[in-house]
Amino acid sequence: MGETTVKSLDDRTTPSSPIVADGRWPWLRARTPRRPRIWFELLLIGVSYWVYSLIRNAVPEQKAEALRNADWIWRTEESLGLAFEHAVNHAVNSVTWLIVSMNYYYATLHFIVTIGVLVWLYRWQPGRYAAFRTVLFATTAVALVGYYLYPLAPPRLMESKDFIDTVLVHHTWGSMASGDLKHMSNQYAAMPSMHIGWSLWCGLTIFFLAKAPWARILGLLYPAATLVVIVATANHFWMDAVGGMICLAFGFLVAYFWYGTWPHRLSKRVEPLVAVEPEAPAPVTRGTDAGRDADQEERVSSGR
Repeated sequence: MGETTVKSLDDRTTPSSPIVADGRWPWLRARTPRRPRIWFELLLIGVSYWVYSLIRNAVPEQKAEALRNADWIWRTEESLGLAFEHAVNHAVNSVTWLIVSMNYYYATLHFIVTIGVLVWLYRWQPGRYAAFRTVLFATTAVALVGYYLYPLAPPRLMESKDFIDTVLVHHTWGSMASGDLKHMSNQYAAMPSMHIGWSLWCGLTIFFLAKAPWARILGLLYPAATLVVIVATANHFWMDAVGGMICLAFGFLVAYFWYGTWPHRLSKRVEPLVAVEPEAPAPVTRGTDAGRDADQEERVSSGR
């Protein structure tokens, strides 16, 4: 009685009771997914991205150290037999329409797809929206630590390695770290790659929550395509992508410990939060064992 029902991932209807809060009401209320408010979310996302950009660009551009770190990563990849960035960069650059498309992909989809997934969650997955947003925010926050502690030059800035800056060569509007826009962004904040962190967040969110098989497949293809793009445009090493994956794993762990489960396991809809007054202690009845014990303690204390 008083139960509601929610749809699970496989469309089965399962019973679900309202979440009950006792004396720990403020704590449970903070951890309980609530229906997001559009004005608050827009403000939060806007301010958060502004702060992220401000901090990222405030990190000192340590060119010498960033180039040394890039040389170390390149040597490490060569020792592993996985230094394929140069070959991919030159091969894709020879196909003009393809590399131009990748330049625009790199410059735009990073924002468009991420915002699109947030809107989809807000509209059709309100019970999971806050948890997945927490993953995204935690991922981005820990990336700032990487930018500060490990300045890294992208391959296109390694002049001795003959990488091609595809935005400059093809005169396309692209990376904020190339051409006329390069002074607006920290060029040595390449580790970790948030193009991978954000695209993988989008892909996994779609994979876990979408019902249509084609949508789930596209969800997984999106971060894979992004990896090809960041390498082909010489904006990242593949090891930067690994850094982005590690940041995303951290983000999911933050959400797991806060909500007590993985984001996709939360209810699709927002559960009601019901405050329950603590139960009063049961009255002591004369004549029972408890009543006799109380009478005996009373006589002893009064000296009778």
